[in-house]
Amino acid sequence: MTGRRPIDPPEVAFARDDQAALAPESDEMEAADEAGLLILDATEAPPPGAESLASGRDAIIRAVKHAPAGPGVYRMIAADNSVLYVGKAKSIRKRVLSYTRPVGHTNRIARMIAATASMEFVSTRTEPEALLLEANLVKQLKPRFNVLLRDDKSFPYILITADHEAPQITKHRGARNRPGDYYGPFASVWAVDRTINALERAFLLRSCSDSYYENRTRPCLLHQIKRCAGPCTGEVSPADYAQLVREARAFLSGRSRAIKEELALEMEAASQELEFERAARLRDRLAALSAVQGSQGINPRGVEEADVFACHQQGGATCVEVFFFRTGQNWGNRAYYPRADRSLSEAEVLGAFLGQFYEDKPCPRLILLSHKVEEQGLLAEALSEKTGHRIEIAAPQRGEKRDLVDHALQNAREALARTLAESATQTKLLEGVAATFGLKAPPRRIEVYDNSHIMGTNAVGGMIVAGPEGFRKSQYRKFNIKSADIVPGDDFGMMREVLRRRFSRLLKEAPREGAEEGAGEGEAEAALPATTAPLPQPAPARGGDVVANPLVEELPPEVSGDAPEEADALPDATEASPWPDLVLIDGGLGQLNAARTVLDELGITDVPLVGIAKGLDREAGREQFFLPGRTPFRMEPRDPVLYFIQRLRDEAHRFAIGSHRARRKKDITEAGLQAIAGVGPTRKRALLRHFGTLKAIERASLADLEQVAGINAATAKAVYDYFHERPPG
Repeated sequence: MTGRRPIDPPEVAFARDDQAALAPESDEMEAADEAGLLILDATEAPPPGAESLASGRDAIIRAVKHAPAGPGVYRMIAADNSVLYVGKAKSIRKRVLSYTRPVGHTNRIARMIAATASMEFVSTRTEPEALLLEANLVKQLKPRFNVLLRDDKSFPYILITADHEAPQITKHRGARNRPGDYYGPFASVWAVDRTINALERAFLLRSCSDSYYENRTRPCLLHQIKRCAGPCTGEVSPADYAQLVREARAFLSGRSRAIKEELALEMEAASQELEFERAARLRDRLAALSAVQGSQGINPRGVEEADVFACHQQGGATCVEVFFFRTGQNWGNRAYYPRADRSLSEAEVLGAFLGQFYEDKPCPRLILLSHKVEEQGLLAEALSEKTGHRIEIAAPQRGEKRDLVDHALQNAREALARTLAESATQTKLLEGVAATFGLKAPPRRIEVYDNSHIMGTNAVGGMIVAGPEGFRKSQYRKFNIKSADIVPGDDFGMMREVLRRRFSRLLKEAPREGAEEGAGEGEAEAALPATTAPLPQPAPARGGDVVANPLVEELPPEVSGDAPEEADALPDATEASPWPDLVLIDGGLGQLNAARTVLDELGITDVPLVGIAKGLDREAGREQFFLPGRTPFRMEPRDPVLYFIQRLRDEAHRFAIGSHRARRKKDITEAGLQAIAGVGPTRKRALLRHFGTLKAIERASLADLEQVAGINAATAKAVYDYFHERPPG
C-alpha cells in the first residue's frame, strides 16, 4: 500500500445492526481535551462494573462472527456511534477474540470493552498496509482510547527558486508546486526565518518577491545593510550572482565545510592583495556562516539525514521531542504532547505516535528512537513501502547516535517539566512547598543561591527571588567573590561569603525583632532592571526548545550579568518584608552547614534553610533535600512541587552561569584568545581565519573547532570548555 485508502472500502465487514455512519468526537469533547493537561479524561473513570463489562463482551462476541482471519484494521464503536478505538492486527479474528476473555484486562482495556456496542473491520493485503491505514483512521476519527497526535501542523522549508534569472530565497510551507530546491524540514517558522536571515548575510541572495524585484530602480535597504547583492539593479553581475546561489545551495546541501574553506582562502588572498574592503566583506560572510552553524547546537558528523524521537513521561503526561537532522545539520526540534492513557508505557506511546507522525510527512532514511518499540521492524517496512526507499528505525545504545537520542531525551524532560509546573497554580505550589518543608505558612519570598566558577576563576554567587507573583527579577543579585582567603574552588567558602554579605547588609538596612545586627558590611552587585515574570517561567531554551529548539540563544539582557556593579539595594518599600520566608541552597549537607554557620554567627535563627542535592548522575527527579534537624528525604518523582523547586534551582543556576560567563567574557575580551591554555598567536590566527570573529568561535561546537587547521583535539576541547563547559559550582 503506497497511499491513503478510503475509510470504507468495499471489503469492509459491518458488525453493527444499524450500519449507521461513524461520527468523530464532538467539538466540545475536543475543546475539553485541549484544556486538560495531556491526559486522557477517560483514564480517571473507575473500572466498569461486571454488568457493563459483560454487555461489552457480548457485543464483541457477536462481532467476531464477521471478523476476517487475515490482516486489517478494526474499530470499536460506542452506543452513540462514536469511535472508541482503532487497532490493527495480523489476524483480526484472533485479536478480537482476545477481548472476549472474562478477566485479565487492564483498567483501560476493561473500560473500552464495557463501552463497546459494535465493531467494524477493514481487511488489508498485508500487515504494513494495516499499520498505515490504522494511522490514517486514528488521525481522522480521533478515537477516545488511542494515543492521539494533538499538534499536526506541517513543517516549513527553505526554498531557493529556479523559475527566475535571479533566484530568490524564501520560506515555504505546503505543496511543492514551485520550481526550485527545497531544504528542510525545519522545526518552526522562527528557525527558518533565523536561518534565512543569516544566509542573506552569508550569500547575499534576494528574498523579495518577483513583482517587487521587477519594479526596482535603485537598490533597496537590504542591499544597503549588506544582506542582498542587488541583482535587481545590476549591482552584481548575473554570473557572480549565480555563483552566490551555487554556494548557498552547496551549503544547505551539506557542503558547509568546503564553502567556508573557500571563503577563508578568498579572504586571505584579498588581504594579501591589500583589498581590505573585500576581505572585510568575506570575513562578515564567513562569520554569518559560523553563526548559522553555531545556532544549530549539535551538528553530527556521522548522521547525514535522520529524525530523532525521545519520549518521556512524568505525572501522567507524555512529551515526545523530535529533532530534525538534514545534510549533517541540525534544523531544529519540536515538542509534542500526545493524548495518551496514563497506563501506557513510553515505548507504547512512541510506537503509536510514529505511525501518525509520518502519515502525511516526508520520512528520512534513518529514524532514531529513545525506546525500542514493539513493532519496530513492521513500522520500518510500512514506511519503506510508503516512501519507496529503505527506512531504518533504531534505538541506539552507544556512540554518536546515542548522544543525539540522549540530547533529545533531555529536552523532552525539560519541556515536560516546564509544562507540568506551569499547569499547577502558584498558590497550590506554594502551599505544597510549605507542607513539604514544615513552614507555618506559604512563603511569600523565596531566595535561592548558587555559585558558578571554572577551577575557581571568575567565581560568582547568584541569588534569585521568587514569590506569589512570579520571579522578581528586579531583586536578583550577583556577588563577585572577593575574599583572598578562599581557596580557588572552595564552594563552601564561596557560599559563606555570599550569605554573610547578603544577610549582614539585610540586618543593617532592615533589622527585625529577634535578629541581632551583624558585623559585616558586605555588599552585593548588579541590581537588575525591574521586571516580574510569571513563575514557573522556563529559562531561555539552549539547544532549542519549543520550547524547545536546539538553536542556541543569548541570555536576555536582564539576566546576562552585564549590568554595572553597584551597592546592594533592598527590595521595594511596598513589599511587606525584605526578609526571606525560605532560603534554598543549591548543594548538599556541606553547603547547608556552611549556610547555617553564617546565619548562626549573625544571630539569625528563624530563616528556614533547605539544601538541594542532585541525584545520582545528576538525574533530575532524584534530588535529596537537607533540612537542619531532619533526616534527608526525597520527594515523589511526579510531585508538581518537585518540578517547581527544580525550576527555582535551575533559574538560580542559569543566573549564576550568566553572571560568570559575563565576567569570563570580559576577561577574554581584555586578554584575547591567548588567555586560553594552549592557544598561542598561531592558533589564534587559525581560529580567527576559520570562524571570522571571536563571537563565532564562542558559538562553535566542539566538532567545528576540531576541524580547524592546526587545532588538535585537546586544544579544541580547551577552547570549547572555556566558552561552554558547565562550571562545577
